[in-house]
Amino acid sequence: MRKLQRPDFSLLVKWLDKNLKAVTQAGLVLCLALVSVAYIRLFNPEAFESAFSPASRPLPVYNVETEEKKIAISFDAAWGEEKTDEILKILKDHDVHTTFFLVGYWVDKYPDHVKQIADAGHEIGNHSNTHPHMSELSSSEISQELRALSDKVEKITGTPTTLSRPPYGDYDDQVVLQARKDGYEVIQWNVDSLDWKNLGVEPMIQRTTKNLHPGDILLFHNNSQYITQALPAIIESIQSQGYQIVPISELVLSQPYWIDHTGMQHAGNAEGGNGQ
Repeated sequence: MRKLQRPDFSLLVKWLDKNLKAVTQAGLVLCLALVSVAYIRLFNPEAFESAFSPASRPLPVYNVETEEKKIAISFDAAWGEEKTDEILKILKDHDVHTTFFLVGYWVDKYPDHVKQIADAGHEIGNHSNTHPHMSELSSSEISQELRALSDKVEKITGTPTTLSRPPYGDYDDQVVLQARKDGYEVIQWNVDSLDWKNLGVEPMIQRTTKNLHPGDILLFHNNSQYITQALPAIIESIQSQGYQIVPISELVLSQPYWIDHTGMQHAGNAEGGNGQ
Protein backbone atom coordinates (compact mmCIF):
# COMPACT_ATOMS: atom_id res chain seq x y z
CA MET A 1 0.00 0.00 0.00
CA ARG A 2 1.37 3.37 -1.04
CA LYS A 3 2.36 5.51 1.90
CA LEU A 4 0.87 9.01 1.88
CA GLN A 5 3.42 11.81 2.02
CA ARG A 6 3.08 14.28 4.81
CA PRO A 7 2.22 17.77 3.43
CA ASP A 8 5.05 20.27 3.59
CA PHE A 9 3.78 23.35 5.35
CA SER A 10 7.19 24.89 5.81
CA LEU A 11 6.70 27.60 3.18
CA LEU A 12 3.32 28.54 4.64
CA VAL A 13 4.80 28.67 8.13
CA LYS A 14 7.64 30.89 6.94
CA TRP A 15 5.21 33.23 5.15
CA LEU A 16 2.97 33.47 8.22
CA ASP A 17 5.94 34.07 10.45
CA LYS A 18 7.09 36.90 8.18
CA ASN A 19 3.66 38.46 7.69
CA LEU A 20 1.93 37.61 10.95
CA LYS A 21 1.76 41.21 12.08
CA ALA A 22 0.17 42.39 8.83
CA VAL A 23 -2.30 39.48 8.79
CA THR A 24 -3.26 40.16 12.40
CA GLN A 25 -3.75 43.87 11.76
CA ALA A 26 -5.87 43.20 8.67
CA GLY A 27 -8.00 40.75 10.63
CA LEU A 28 -8.50 43.24 13.44
CA VAL A 29 -9.48 45.99 11.00
CA LEU A 30 -12.00 43.68 9.34
CA CYS A 31 -13.45 42.61 12.68
CA LEU A 32 -13.74 46.21 13.87
CA ALA A 33 -15.44 47.22 10.62
CA LEU A 34 -17.97 44.40 10.92
CA VAL A 35 -18.62 45.20 14.57
CA SER A 36 -19.08 48.91 13.73
CA VAL A 37 -21.56 48.14 10.97
CA ALA A 38 -23.46 45.76 13.22
CA TYR A 39 -23.51 48.30 16.05
CA ILE A 40 -24.83 51.10 13.82
CA ARG A 41 -27.38 48.76 12.24
CA LEU A 42 -28.62 47.66 15.67
CA PHE A 43 -28.54 50.88 17.69
CA ASN A 44 -28.86 53.55 14.99
CA PRO A 45 -30.81 52.02 12.10
CA GLU A 46 -31.74 55.42 10.68
CA ALA A 47 -28.08 56.32 10.14
CA PHE A 48 -27.43 52.90 8.63
CA GLU A 49 -30.30 53.23 6.20
CA SER A 50 -29.36 56.79 5.23
CA ALA A 51 -26.02 55.62 3.90
CA PHE A 52 -27.72 53.32 1.41
CA SER A 53 -30.99 55.16 0.74
CA PRO A 54 -32.23 58.36 -0.87
CA ALA A 55 -32.12 61.57 1.13
CA SER A 56 -35.15 62.16 3.30
CA ARG A 57 -35.48 65.73 1.98
CA PRO A 58 -35.10 67.33 -1.46
CA LEU A 59 -31.45 68.00 -2.22
CA PRO A 60 -29.61 69.59 -5.13
CA VAL A 61 -27.12 67.58 -7.17
CA TYR A 62 -23.65 67.88 -5.63
CA ASN A 63 -22.00 65.22 -7.78
CA VAL A 64 -22.97 62.25 -9.94
CA GLU A 65 -22.35 58.53 -9.62
CA THR A 66 -20.79 57.44 -12.91
CA GLU A 67 -18.18 55.00 -14.15
CA GLU A 68 -17.18 57.40 -16.92
CA LYS A 69 -14.16 59.55 -16.15
CA LYS A 70 -16.02 62.81 -16.55
CA ILE A 71 -16.10 65.86 -14.30
CA ALA A 72 -17.61 69.33 -14.66
CA ILE A 73 -16.07 72.74 -14.07
CA SER A 74 -18.38 75.61 -13.16
CA PHE A 75 -17.90 79.35 -12.72
CA ASP A 76 -20.18 81.63 -10.73
CA ALA A 77 -20.30 85.16 -12.16
CA ALA A 78 -21.79 87.77 -9.86
CA TRP A 79 -19.17 90.49 -9.90
CA GLY A 80 -16.55 91.79 -12.31
CA GLU A 81 -15.65 90.69 -15.84
CA GLU A 82 -11.99 91.67 -16.16
CA LYS A 83 -10.77 88.08 -16.30
CA THR A 84 -13.59 86.57 -18.33
CA ASP A 85 -11.89 87.04 -21.72
CA GLU A 86 -8.74 85.31 -20.51
CA ILE A 87 -10.75 82.47 -18.95
CA LEU A 88 -12.51 81.92 -22.27
CA LYS A 89 -9.16 81.89 -24.08
CA ILE A 90 -7.70 79.34 -21.64
CA LEU A 91 -10.75 77.10 -22.05
CA LYS A 92 -10.54 77.37 -25.84
CA ASP A 93 -6.81 76.61 -25.85
CA HIS A 94 -7.49 73.43 -23.87
CA ASP A 95 -10.61 72.50 -25.87
CA VAL A 96 -12.76 72.51 -22.74
CA HIS A 97 -16.41 73.46 -22.30
CA THR A 98 -17.82 74.41 -18.93
CA THR A 99 -20.86 75.92 -17.20
CA PHE A 100 -21.16 79.59 -16.18
CA PHE A 101 -23.82 80.44 -13.58
CA LEU A 102 -24.74 84.08 -14.18
CA VAL A 103 -26.55 86.66 -12.06
CA GLY A 104 -29.06 89.06 -13.61
CA TYR A 105 -27.22 92.28 -12.89
CA TRP A 106 -24.03 90.75 -14.34
CA VAL A 107 -25.97 89.93 -17.50
CA ASP A 108 -27.36 93.49 -17.59
CA LYS A 109 -23.89 94.99 -17.27
CA TYR A 110 -21.96 92.63 -19.55
CA PRO A 111 -24.29 91.38 -22.32
CA ASP A 112 -21.40 91.06 -24.77
CA HIS A 113 -19.65 88.64 -22.45
CA VAL A 114 -22.83 86.62 -22.06
CA LYS A 115 -22.94 86.20 -25.82
CA GLN A 116 -19.23 85.36 -25.97
CA ILE A 117 -19.69 82.64 -23.35
CA ALA A 118 -22.58 81.08 -25.25
CA ASP A 119 -20.94 81.46 -28.67
CA ALA A 120 -17.85 79.67 -27.36
CA GLY A 121 -19.98 76.60 -26.61
CA HIS A 122 -20.21 77.00 -22.86
CA GLU A 123 -23.37 76.39 -20.91
CA ILE A 124 -25.13 79.20 -19.04
CA GLY A 125 -26.81 78.37 -15.75
CA ASN A 126 -29.17 80.43 -13.60
CA HIS A 127 -27.61 82.03 -10.52
CA SER A 128 -30.73 84.16 -9.86
CA ASN A 129 -31.57 87.69 -10.96
CA THR A 130 -30.53 89.70 -7.89
CA HIS A 131 -28.38 87.21 -5.89
CA PRO A 132 -30.64 86.96 -2.82
CA HIS A 133 -30.74 84.35 -0.08
CA MET A 134 -33.31 82.17 -1.82
CA SER A 135 -34.38 80.42 1.38
CA GLU A 136 -35.79 83.75 2.60
CA LEU A 137 -38.09 84.09 -0.43
CA SER A 138 -41.60 82.86 -1.10
CA SER A 139 -42.19 80.28 -3.82
CA SER A 140 -43.47 82.98 -6.20
CA GLU A 141 -40.40 85.13 -5.52
CA ILE A 142 -38.12 82.17 -6.20
CA SER A 143 -39.85 81.64 -9.54
CA GLN A 144 -39.54 85.32 -10.38
CA GLU A 145 -35.80 85.30 -9.66
CA LEU A 146 -35.28 82.33 -11.96
CA ARG A 147 -37.60 83.54 -14.70
CA ALA A 148 -36.14 87.07 -14.83
CA LEU A 149 -32.58 85.81 -15.28
CA SER A 150 -33.57 83.17 -17.81
CA ASP A 151 -35.49 85.73 -19.89
CA LYS A 152 -32.44 88.00 -19.99
CA VAL A 153 -30.14 85.17 -21.07
CA GLU A 154 -32.60 83.93 -23.69
CA LYS A 155 -32.93 87.43 -25.16
CA ILE A 156 -29.15 87.53 -25.70
CA THR A 157 -28.38 83.91 -26.61
CA GLY A 158 -31.68 82.51 -27.84
CA THR A 159 -31.54 79.75 -25.21
CA PRO A 160 -33.28 79.71 -21.79
CA THR A 161 -31.53 78.35 -18.70
CA THR A 162 -32.29 74.86 -17.36
CA LEU A 163 -29.78 74.57 -14.49
CA SER A 164 -29.95 76.70 -11.35
CA ARG A 165 -27.54 77.30 -8.50
CA PRO A 166 -28.81 79.18 -5.44
CA PRO A 167 -26.63 82.16 -4.45
CA TYR A 168 -24.37 81.53 -1.47
CA GLY A 169 -25.22 77.83 -1.78
CA ASP A 170 -28.26 78.72 0.32
CA TYR A 171 -31.37 76.59 -0.11
CA ASP A 172 -34.18 74.86 1.73
CA ASP A 173 -36.80 72.35 0.63
CA GLN A 174 -38.95 75.04 -0.95
CA VAL A 175 -36.07 76.40 -3.05
CA VAL A 176 -35.29 72.97 -4.48
CA LEU A 177 -38.89 71.95 -5.05
CA GLN A 178 -39.94 75.25 -6.64
CA ALA A 179 -36.94 75.26 -8.98
CA ARG A 180 -37.77 71.71 -10.07
CA LYS A 181 -41.41 72.67 -10.53
CA ASP A 182 -40.18 75.44 -12.85
CA GLY A 183 -38.18 72.93 -14.85
CA TYR A 184 -34.73 73.38 -13.36
CA GLU A 185 -32.15 70.92 -12.14
CA VAL A 186 -30.64 72.41 -8.98
CA ILE A 187 -26.86 72.17 -8.88
CA GLN A 188 -24.36 72.60 -6.08
CA TRP A 189 -20.75 71.31 -6.07
CA ASN A 190 -18.62 68.83 -4.15
CA VAL A 191 -15.16 70.26 -4.93
CA ASP A 192 -14.70 73.87 -3.81
CA SER A 193 -11.66 75.81 -5.03
CA LEU A 194 -12.19 78.41 -2.28
CA ASP A 195 -10.79 80.83 -4.84
CA TRP A 196 -12.72 83.69 -3.23
CA LYS A 197 -10.46 83.39 -0.19
CA ASN A 198 -7.44 84.36 -2.32
CA LEU A 199 -5.26 81.63 -0.80
CA GLY A 200 -2.89 81.57 -3.76
CA VAL A 201 -2.33 79.62 -6.96
CA GLU A 202 -0.92 76.40 -5.51
CA PRO A 203 -3.68 75.92 -2.90
CA MET A 204 -6.26 76.29 -5.68
CA ILE A 205 -4.51 73.68 -7.79
CA GLN A 206 -4.16 71.25 -4.91
CA ARG A 207 -7.76 71.61 -3.75
CA THR A 208 -9.22 70.98 -7.20
CA THR A 209 -6.94 68.29 -8.65
CA LYS A 210 -6.17 65.92 -5.79
CA ASN A 211 -8.47 63.00 -4.97
CA LEU A 212 -10.79 63.57 -7.92
CA HIS A 213 -13.57 61.10 -8.66
CA PRO A 214 -15.78 60.56 -11.71
CA GLY A 215 -18.86 62.77 -11.50
CA ASP A 216 -17.27 65.56 -9.45
CA ILE A 217 -18.52 69.13 -9.89
CA LEU A 218 -15.91 71.86 -9.32
CA LEU A 219 -16.69 75.42 -8.22
CA PHE A 220 -14.77 78.54 -9.28
CA HIS A 221 -15.58 82.24 -9.64
CA ASN A 222 -14.92 84.14 -12.83
CA ASN A 223 -13.22 87.11 -11.21
CA SER A 224 -11.29 85.57 -8.32
CA GLN A 225 -7.75 86.84 -7.86
CA TYR A 226 -5.77 83.81 -9.04
CA ILE A 227 -8.20 82.14 -11.41
CA THR A 228 -6.35 82.85 -14.67
CA GLN A 229 -3.00 81.86 -13.16
CA ALA A 230 -4.26 78.59 -11.73
CA LEU A 231 -6.75 77.47 -14.38
CA PRO A 232 -4.29 76.17 -17.03
CA ALA A 233 -2.49 73.96 -14.51
CA ILE A 234 -5.80 72.75 -13.08
CA ILE A 235 -7.14 71.74 -16.49
CA GLU A 236 -3.88 70.07 -17.49
CA SER A 237 -3.70 68.10 -14.24
CA ILE A 238 -7.31 66.95 -14.58
CA GLN A 239 -6.77 65.87 -18.18
CA SER A 240 -3.50 64.12 -17.34
CA GLN A 241 -5.47 61.95 -14.91
CA GLY A 242 -7.61 60.76 -17.79
CA TYR A 243 -10.69 62.88 -17.08
CA GLN A 244 -12.86 64.58 -19.66
CA ILE A 245 -14.18 67.99 -18.62
CA VAL A 246 -17.81 68.53 -19.67
CA PRO A 247 -20.63 71.03 -19.04
CA ILE A 248 -22.81 70.06 -16.10
CA SER A 249 -25.78 69.17 -18.31
CA GLU A 250 -23.64 66.46 -19.92
CA LEU A 251 -22.82 65.04 -16.50
CA VAL A 252 -26.15 65.02 -14.64
CA LEU A 253 -28.58 62.17 -15.19
CA SER A 254 -32.03 62.21 -16.72
CA GLN A 255 -35.02 60.74 -14.90
CA PRO A 256 -35.36 58.31 -13.31
CA TYR A 257 -32.71 59.08 -10.72
CA TRP A 258 -32.36 59.46 -6.98
CA ILE A 259 -30.14 61.54 -4.72
CA ASP A 260 -28.56 60.17 -1.57
CA HIS A 261 -27.99 62.03 1.70
CA THR A 262 -24.64 63.39 0.50
CA GLY A 263 -26.15 64.93 -2.64
CA MET A 264 -24.80 62.31 -5.03
CA GLN A 265 -27.12 61.61 -7.94
CA HIS A 266 -27.69 57.94 -8.85
CA ALA A 267 -29.39 56.42 -11.87
CA GLY A 268 -32.62 54.44 -11.47
CA ASN A 269 -35.35 54.31 -8.87
CA ALA A 270 -34.97 53.88 -5.15
CA GLU A 271 -37.71 53.08 -2.68
CA GLY A 272 -38.43 55.27 0.30
CA GLY A 273 -36.89 58.39 -1.20
CA ASN A 274 -38.01 61.92 -1.78
CA GLY A 275 -39.25 61.49 -5.31
CA GLN A 276 -36.13 63.00 -6.85
